[in-house]
Amino acid sequence: MKSQSPILPITNPSPSSSSSSSSLLSSSSNTAMTTTTTMLLQKTNDINLQSSHLFISTPVHADGERTNHEKTPLLSRTLSYTAAGTTAFGGGGGAGGHQQRRRRTASEESLFSIGDHSGGGGGGDGGQSLGQNVGHAAAQTYLVTRLCLSLLRYLGVGYRWITRFLALSCYAILLMPGFFQVGCYYFFSSQIRRGIVYGDQPRNRLDLYLPKNRNGKKPVVAFITGGAWIIGYKAWGSLLGQQLSERDVIVACIDYRNFPQGTISDMVEDASRGISYVFNNIAEFGGDPNKIYLMGQSAGAHIAACALVEQAIRESGGESVSWSVSQLKAYFGLSGGYNLFNLVDHFHSRGLYRSLFLSIMKGEHTLPQYSPEIMVRDPDNGNAVSLLPPVVLFHGIADYSIPSDSSKSFAETLNRLGAKAEVMLYEGKTHTDLFIQDPMRGGRDEMFEDLIRIIHADDEEALAKDVVAPPRRRMVPEFMLQWARSVSPF
Repeated sequence: MKSQSPILPITNPSPSSSSSSSSLLSSSSNTAMTTTTTMLLQKTNDINLQSSHLFISTPVHADGERTNHEKTPLLSRTLSYTAAGTTAFGGGGGAGGHQQRRRRTASEESLFSIGDHSGGGGGGDGGQSLGQNVGHAAAQTYLVTRLCLSLLRYLGVGYRWITRFLALSCYAILLMPGFFQVGCYYFFSSQIRRGIVYGDQPRNRLDLYLPKNRNGKKPVVAFITGGAWIIGYKAWGSLLGQQLSERDVIVACIDYRNFPQGTISDMVEDASRGISYVFNNIAEFGGDPNKIYLMGQSAGAHIAACALVEQAIRESGGESVSWSVSQLKAYFGLSGGYNLFNLVDHFHSRGLYRSLFLSIMKGEHTLPQYSPEIMVRDPDNGNAVSLLPPVVLFHGIADYSIPSDSSKSFAETLNRLGAKAEVMLYEGKTHTDLFIQDPMRGGRDEMFEDLIRIIHADDEEALAKDVVAPPRRRMVPEFMLQWARSVSPF
């Protein structure tokens, strides 16, 4: 349902105007030539998208003709997390021309418009001096910073978030040699198909990592990246995509809407739509539709598990589905959380405050609906559990962001209900060790070797190649990896 807020007029009279402008909400009177322009700003509140619309009332001339002006919708009020503003490697989008647009708040857009017309000058960007360009850039930077701080205050961000942001900055700087190499691979490798559109919602894009060897059909991993449901982005899967493609596995890194652009239901919907695209189109890229694995990391593991269980429930109920859980070879969950009731207080103590987390999850009353462990316990979903593919959960025992007990509890529940589940625990490994530091360390990566062994379990030739595969080269010096581990906020 939409609720309409009052329409506010913003009038910009011309020096020569002698009468008030006409309004789009009332008929214009037949007066002498009117040169005043009235802009009507209206905010539309919608469950899925908040936006503001700018209506421009055009001048009416003496002959009754109205000058044509475009009715311009302002961009979404939500601040979407885009590659251009957040990746450690630079902007996103890639050569395919599907670069994500930065969304700005309505107030930001209005202030930008005012800033562009104030200062006199006239003319386009090409006529501005260097000083004007620098001043304009500084004004925009100040405005964006102020808006970000306002958003942080709205989200209830305090001391813990500030300290974790500083720790994250140090962490990223220490691992920058590795991020730079991964970024170069992501933007310049001919093996990556970036920004493939899989749906009609914002950020419905995915990246495909293709092996150099194109002979025969390849196994496929549909991967949902993590990011605390707030800062997820498909490029975060670049390192895993590179590793798996080197072992003749196709990887599809699926992007999805983050909070506040969307809530958990939007994220699960996007993930399911992306998985459907992989099932229906991967054969065109050399993938084997009969060897598709679903995988998620951290928040992505939770989103992928929700999509998996929801799809199984629909399928068991006889609903029409665009992809089938029975087609999946397995589900891989890396450092994920599957019972939100057990994690709310833990996340709060780590800086993901209860109010913010419950906003992401659409309130406390929906936690059972988005807790896969609780969903499978429901007796009404017994048939759905029987449809689930084998589940393999990877978790570091030293993970303090999402304790390893989360994976152990989910696996125990699945096994008790008759599903097939396994937990693989790694001594001394933190939340980011398994996904970032260990791959950047080079050599043999224990978790990755376990993963590829499962994927190639029924392919003796591939297993033989894995045995003799050269170890990966080191990307970051050991002392920098250790420092990064010590300051990591995860």
